[in-house]
Amino acid sequence: MTYSIIIPVYNRPREIRELLDSLTRQTYTQFEVIVVDDGSSDRCGEIAQSFSDQLTLAYYWKENEGPGPTRNFGARHSSSEFLIFFDSDCIIPDHYMEIVNRFLEQHKVDAYGGPDRAADSFTHLQKAINYSMTSLLTTGGIRGGSNRMDHFYPRSFNMGISRTAFNKVNGFSSMRFGEDIDLSLRLKAHNMRSVLIKEAYVFHKRRTTIKAFFKQVFNSGIARYNLTRRHPGSLKLVHLLPSTFILYLFITIVLTPVFPELWSPILLMPVLFCLDSLRTTHNIPVALLSAATSTVQISGYGLGLIWAVIKHQFLNRDDLAAFKDTFYD
Repeated sequence: MTYSIIIPVYNRPREIRELLDSLTRQTYTQFEVIVVDDGSSDRCGEIAQSFSDQLTLAYYWKENEGPGPTRNFGARHSSSEFLIFFDSDCIIPDHYMEIVNRFLEQHKVDAYGGPDRAADSFTHLQKAINYSMTSLLTTGGIRGGSNRMDHFYPRSFNMGISRTAFNKVNGFSSMRFGEDIDLSLRLKAHNMRSVLIKEAYVFHKRRTTIKAFFKQVFNSGIARYNLTRRHPGSLKLVHLLPSTFILYLFITIVLTPVFPELWSPILLMPVLFCLDSLRTTHNIPVALLSAATSTVQISGYGLGLIWAVIKHQFLNRDDLAAFKDTFYD
C-alpha cells in the first residue's frame, strides 16, 4: 500500500526539519510527503526542498486558513489511497510506517490514530507537558494511551484515514480548534471504523512555555463546547471534570473563612500528579514540573469550557475562539 503524509505548518521551519529528517529513516518507504505552508511569514520551503533527494516530497505555500483547510489542500494534492496527517512538532520513530502498513494490510479500517510520547531529547518541561496531556489522571486516557474507551477518536497530530472515508465526510471542517475530533465524530456518524494502533506512536514536542501551553488547553476547552453544539451527545464526564474543578475552586475561595478544609483536595491534587509522573517518568525534575503543568492543563481546559458557555449562553455571542494566533498548538 502507498501513503501520502500531509503536514500543515505555520512559522515552524525548525520543527519541519526535524520531522522530515525522521521520515528519511523510515524502514518502510512507500510514501510521499506533502508539506503545506499555511501563510507563514517564516516559510520553510527551502528546508523542505532540501529533503527532495531523500523523500518523494512536494511543498506548497498558500494563504492562511487554519489547519483543517490546509490539510484538505494537502489531500487534494496527494496521490495515494491512504492519507496520514502529522503535526509539524512531531518526530516519527523509524518503524512507524512499517508498523502502520503491517496493521493495515491485516485489518480493514477506515481510519486510525496513535498515541504520543516524549523523546529522551525533549526538555523537562516538554516531558512534563506530555505527561499532562496523556495521563489517565488528567485526560482519562482519551488521547490514545488507554484501551478503556468506548470509541477511539483519532487526532490530527497522528492520524491516518483512507481517501474514500476522507472524501465521504468531506475532509476537515474550517474549525480552527477541535477540527480533528469533529472529523472523527463525523466518521463515527457514518458508521466508519476508527482504531487505535498503540505501537504507532509519535514523539510530540508540543509547546515550550507554560503560557503557550495554557493557551493551547484553554482553546481546547472552547473547542469542546463547539464540538458539543455540532455533535450533541459527544460530551462525556471526563470533559466536564476540569470545569468541575474550577467551580469547586471558586466555591472554596468564597467559603474559605468558614470551611478552610475545602482546600485539602486542591492541595493534594498536585502531589498526586507529581507522584504519578514520577512513577511513569522516573525523573524527579519532570515529576515536579508535572504538578504544575497538570494543574495548568486542568485549569486551562476547564476555564475555556466555562468561558465558552458563558459567552454563548449568557452573552449570546458566537465568536468563541480565543488566542487565534495559536491554532496550530
